Amino acid sequence: MSDKKISIVLTGATGMVGEGVLEECLQHAQVEWVLIINRKPAGISHPKLKELIQSDLADISSIKEKVKGYDACLFCLGISSVGISADDYYKTTYTLTLGFAKTLAEVNPDMVFEYVSGENTDSSEKGNSRWARVKGKTENDLMKLFKNAYGIRPGMIKPNKGQKRVHKLYYAFAWLYPVLKTFFKGAASTMHQLGQAMIKIALDGNSKKILEVRDINALGEG
Repeated sequence: MSDKKISIVLTGATGMVGEGVLEECLQHAQVEWVLIINRKPAGISHPKLKELIQSDLADISSIKEKVKGYDACLFCLGISSVGISADDYYKTTYTLTLGFAKTLAEVNPDMVFEYVSGENTDSSEKGNSRWARVKGKTENDLMKLFKNAYGIRPGMIKPNKGQKRVHKLYYAFAWLYPVLKTFFKGAASTMHQLGQAMIKIALDGNSKKILEVRDINALGEG
């Protein structure tokens, strides 16, 4: 194992994916520091952890000196398109993400930027699904902004034991997880697999710029 150490910026720590990926980062020997940037305190304490509260995540220019020098950003912030207007979904998914990323690109142009989009994200930006088009556009424009940008596309995710911020939909469909994991190996991951895969990309990059469920699982298990 390499003795390389990295420092990470992470968003979405108050959500299920962000909380789980953060947990993996804090337990990983090669992750030296994690800076979480949230609208509200995450209520998490750890010797490796720093936290910045920022009300407007679409514009972090006021804290650009505080995010300088980081090796990677794991962007785990996201919302469902269910029950939200097209304009609000676009602003929260695309406008916020690109606004946040532009400041990081300005001060850390060589950093690894990993964006958690989702299974069936539409890279063509032309499909019938609104959310998939917006996610696809977000991925595409991040890759124009960073030379080391990656789209991470998980499907169903089994949370880590003890996670507090588990989405209600997971509990509703938890019975499906063993079925998907057994018979549809390209449909589900554990949070451990997702977190470990993202850390490995942050450390060493990856030959693929878009990682689907099978890629996440292979990397997370390897």
